[in-house]
Amino acid sequence: MRRREMLLAGMGAAGAASTIASPAIAQNMPEVKWRLTSSFPKSLDTIFGTAQIFTKFLADATDNRFQIQAFGAGELVPGLQAMDAVSSGAIECAHTPTYFYSGKDATLGLGTGLPFGPNARLQHSWWHFGGGEAIVNESLAKFNVLGIPAGNSGTQMGGWFRKEINTVEDLKGLKFRIGGVGGQILARMGVVPQQIAPGDIYPALEKGAIDAIEFVGPYDDEKLGFNKVAKYYYYPGFWEGGAMLHLVINSEQWNRLPKHYQAAFRNAAEAANNWMLAKYDYVNAPALKRLVGKGTELRPFPTPVIEAAYKVAQDYYAEIAAQNPLFKKGLDSVNEFLGDGYTWWQVGEYSYDTLMIRTRNRR
Repeated sequence: MRRREMLLAGMGAAGAASTIASPAIAQNMPEVKWRLTSSFPKSLDTIFGTAQIFTKFLADATDNRFQIQAFGAGELVPGLQAMDAVSSGAIECAHTPTYFYSGKDATLGLGTGLPFGPNARLQHSWWHFGGGEAIVNESLAKFNVLGIPAGNSGTQMGGWFRKEINTVEDLKGLKFRIGGVGGQILARMGVVPQQIAPGDIYPALEKGAIDAIEFVGPYDDEKLGFNKVAKYYYYPGFWEGGAMLHLVINSEQWNRLPKHYQAAFRNAAEAANNWMLAKYDYVNAPALKRLVGKGTELRPFPTPVIEAAYKVAQDYYAEIAAQNPLFKKGLDSVNEFLGDGYTWWQVGEYSYDTLMIRTRNRR
């Protein structure tokens, strides 16, 4: 009998402890509701879908206590003004590539990836282990925001052209939709760069306001119908070897979050980062087959064009570095990192990929 009484007393104490603990747990899980503006339209289910999957991961991790509603480009602000809205505090966060804002500080181009820079995996590695996070966020801090990686397209295509590109001369006077540092480099080669928001690209190309466009890769390009208004599809997009996107967050709003919400946010962003790259690796190959089947002419950029662009890029970087100490710090960091990174890549990943490409048709 005494044993039964002791057991009941213990159960009562445990129940009381649970009752006492509940308010404390609730206090540590406040309800937070934010808005997120994307630089991309909702029709792009992989890029915009990355913002959506991030908000789902975050809500799941916080038992729906931290909810973020994602808006497509133009619903709250134009896509190219996403970071500006977050900087001002009008919106809590945005999903955008930092190179859209390299005109404010060239260092932000490093966040997405410079032309002739890292591929997707090396960009990710440089951010986390090569000093990239501190360098890019030092620049972003000037605009009252911070950045956390949330997606990567992988190596992009060179874009859609109405006419063939055989020599550097063929670039002269070309009105080309391309943004960021890549556009500034091509401008030095005679291109007339146009930074146009994703939702406005097709009409501009269809009406002849521009002669060529680059966007992402086969899946998104097919979805936007670029093959209907341009014939030649060039590769690779040497200006975006592994284009990283970020969640750009207002600094004051971030600092108000409980530490465990910040941790949940970072983990959800990392999961979304992996989701986006994996999704593109899955959907781009069949999309490319469909495009070629519909008459798209797939062309590599001529070697002289790529070599000329590489030289222009290195000269341009040297000029910026001479004027911008933070950019120089970032550029030196990337180059040092890639010196070792691509040495290993050549031995490991590249040699294996080359082997598999050679043997794939033998099965």
